[in-house]
Amino acid sequence: MLYHLLQKSGGYMKNNRLLTFEFFPSFQNKDEYFEKLINEKDIFLKILSLYFLLNLFSFLYGMAMGSYHSFAQAVSAGIKIPVLFSLSLVVCLPAFFIIQYTLGSRLKLFQMIVIICSGFTLITAIMVAFIPIVVFFLLTGGNYYFLQLLHIIIFLIAGFFGMRLIVDALKYACEIKGVYPKIGVEVFKFWVVILGIVGIQLAWNLRPFTGDQGKPFALFRHYEGNFYAAVIYSFNQLLSGNSQTEKSKPELPKERTPGDTSMFFNR
Repeated sequence: MLYHLLQKSGGYMKNNRLLTFEFFPSFQNKDEYFEKLINEKDIFLKILSLYFLLNLFSFLYGMAMGSYHSFAQAVSAGIKIPVLFSLSLVVCLPAFFIIQYTLGSRLKLFQMIVIICSGFTLITAIMVAFIPIVVFFLLTGGNYYFLQLLHIIIFLIAGFFGMRLIVDALKYACEIKGVYPKIGVEVFKFWVVILGIVGIQLAWNLRPFTGDQGKPFALFRHYEGNFYAAVIYSFNQLLSGNSQTEKSKPELPKERTPGDTSMFFNR
């Protein structure tokens, strides 16, 4: 298990306190996990542990995404996916904490951070679990548009389980510990929508992730359109069986075709 491997590898922390926290819950130990999670003892080390794993897992998944194009694109995506998660947290977490505090939450800032980080770490762990599937379609000549939609679906699946973990943790803090208001759990669901909107906009500005094989490597590209139009276009291209790259399409003199709308993980 990852926990035992990390524990054996040692660390710079005294007595390996950084590694004494179990990172992922199960149906058998969920309450025990939440109790350890919000316990203020070594909470800063727990945050560091979870944040390290979040960045490690998201880097690995980003490498898998960008490997469709080239090694340079893989490294670029491997860096940008952790940045995407980190920026989303930095932008959205302060507003969420202040709102919860005004509603009567007695969870401290670090307790709130460790709960949110646990959900995001679970998201990235699930994404890593899908890497073999991504690699399978890469090796078997998966359609470019299909791969883009596949990544979006993986993000949605992983996000569902990660957000569910956070909701369960907040319910535990509410029903068992009595330090969190019941209405706060419902407010969190609205915050998830805001988080999703912010994450999509950040990803739109950080693209490309997957990279179009018909175009040279570029750290950033700028296209007209938006994420939602791009998803619809990519889905239509997949249904029509169109696997050609943008480079092979005829160019119009002064305006862009609908295909110029870049994807969430665009070229």
